[in-house]
Amino acid sequence: MPKIKVEKLTKLYGERPRQGLRLLDAGKTNQEMRDAGFAVGCIDVSFEVEEGEFLVVMGLSGSGKSTLIRCFNGLNSITSGHLYVDGEDITCFDREQLLDYRRKKVSMVFQHFALFPFRTVTDNAAYGLEVQGVKRAERRERARRALQLVGLSGWEDAYPGQLSGGMQQRVGLARALTVESDILLMDEAFSALDPLIRRDMQRELMQLQQKMKKTIIFITHDLDEALELGNRIVLMKDGRVVQFDTPEAILNNPANAYVERFVEHVDLSRVLTAKAAMVPARVVALDRDGPRTVLHKMNEADFTSIAVVKRDFSYCGTIGLDAVEQAVKKRLPNISEVYKKTPSIRPDATLGDILGGLTNWPFAEPVVDPSSGQLLGVVTRTSALNVLSSSPSASGGDAGDAAVDAGIEGAATAGTLGVTPESTETREVAA
Repeated sequence: MPKIKVEKLTKLYGERPRQGLRLLDAGKTNQEMRDAGFAVGCIDVSFEVEEGEFLVVMGLSGSGKSTLIRCFNGLNSITSGHLYVDGEDITCFDREQLLDYRRKKVSMVFQHFALFPFRTVTDNAAYGLEVQGVKRAERRERARRALQLVGLSGWEDAYPGQLSGGMQQRVGLARALTVESDILLMDEAFSALDPLIRRDMQRELMQLQQKMKKTIIFITHDLDEALELGNRIVLMKDGRVVQFDTPEAILNNPANAYVERFVEHVDLSRVLTAKAAMVPARVVALDRDGPRTVLHKMNEADFTSIAVVKRDFSYCGTIGLDAVEQAVKKRLPNISEVYKKTPSIRPDATLGDILGGLTNWPFAEPVVDPSSGQLLGVVTRTSALNVLSSSPSASGGDAGDAAVDAGIEGAATAGTLGVTPESTETREVAA
């Protein structure tokens, strides 16, 4: 069951919302709705959020993103549709249920900090617990723990006016964490900060998310920020969802011309991952293979290097042609003592992070599943550059085809990145 489920949610502003819904059903445009006395917030919004997910809702001003996030905590009443949290439809809550939900289930971090200027940092962070009626000693202790998490140890007795903008936003984040709610709502939380502090806060938030596994709904109008933070992105325009997908999928397959224009100037290397540039595995050596067996595999495929795996395909390393030939001369029973334990990369590593290594490394980079240790494929300089230079609709599979066309026969044959002898310019072997 998803943590949050939004189902055909519509929010209209106006005196007769039911009449407004009928106009929408009749196909009236947003301008015609305004002419009739209604302001459109959200129209027919549907998506799901998994527990522990970092979901970004983004769009330009007036797209409906802030209206939507205020539906999550009940600050905006919903005109029609449903919003389920842990299976409960919050649109059916009475006043007491809604207050309890706001106090315990969901917390919010605001764009302009919303701190009490005459309260200390600790008392600001503890405010949500004070509203809940938690005793002073306990709420201050929990507030201090949250302040430590956001890097404000030593500032507990300071006042907001003594803090920088970034530090004030950390207090706002600590206030949300102190309540220990499951869901964290962040409405343009970093947009008031200067670029350097904003970048630091993004990194710190991602580290906190990794540690605390909160379900985060983050609102932004900044595409780079959305791509940096989101596991998935809800892209909105004129109150409607125009695309809901992972950052990589949105860049590779824009849903329409609007989305394509939105993403056309993005630095793809910051978003596209090793998985997109990875080409599949075909030929490998087992760690207990005899050297003559491995030599035969390499000769048959015209590879100068081959990946070594165990029978369950867990990655061990790489062995080169010279090492195999020496093992044959020494009559070694297998290659377990001669292959090299070469490094690997995760499938979610961005191409920006690995391009430098590919430039200075003569081999391909093996892509390994961090949980199972299994070899998934390899990334080559050719496949990485091909993905980056391709059109928005390009995919990892295209990269693999191009790699073969460039002379990298079997380019990610499970890490067996040798090339045909004729292709010296693209002579890449598995990492």
